[in-house]
Amino acid sequence: DQQGRPFVGAAGQFLEKLLASINLSREDVYICNVIKCRPPGNREPQPDELGACRAYLDRQIDLIKPELIVTLGRFSMQLAFSGVTISRVHGTPKRVNDLVYFPMFHPAAALHQPKYRSLIEGDMLKIPQILAELASIEAEESAPPSPQQLSLF
Repeated sequence: DQQGRPFVGAAGQFLEKLLASINLSREDVYICNVIKCRPPGNREPQPDELGACRAYLDRQIDLIKPELIVTLGRFSMQLAFSGVTISRVHGTPKRVNDLVYFPMFHPAAALHQPKYRSLIEGDMLKIPQILAELASIEAEESAPPSPQQLSLF
């Protein structure tokens, strides 16, 4: 909150390393939070806080028009995945209307529990392939249909 930027601590440094592992930097991606300010005492956000910020998040998504939304942690995961745990769905993309969501554990999870580090790193390595697949689907959808010879009989 003090810097007005998300992911500036140790989790942010780990996120930058993760991005570098797929040849991206912080400047190549748009990073935002599902809530627009940290709750008191850095506690987990309450449902009413998430709801109060949802319109702002939706507007950001509308303006940015991301190819892929990578959710970091269970609160952002709930944008597209409800009623499931992040342990079950991490690393599995899901299309919701015109958006593709890719849930990952929050980078801080690896800092608090090292067992998550390899899962997070593995999920991050899937992103280039997902982006390539999305680009090929988009190219197919925008290509004119191939001409076909029609039959008279």
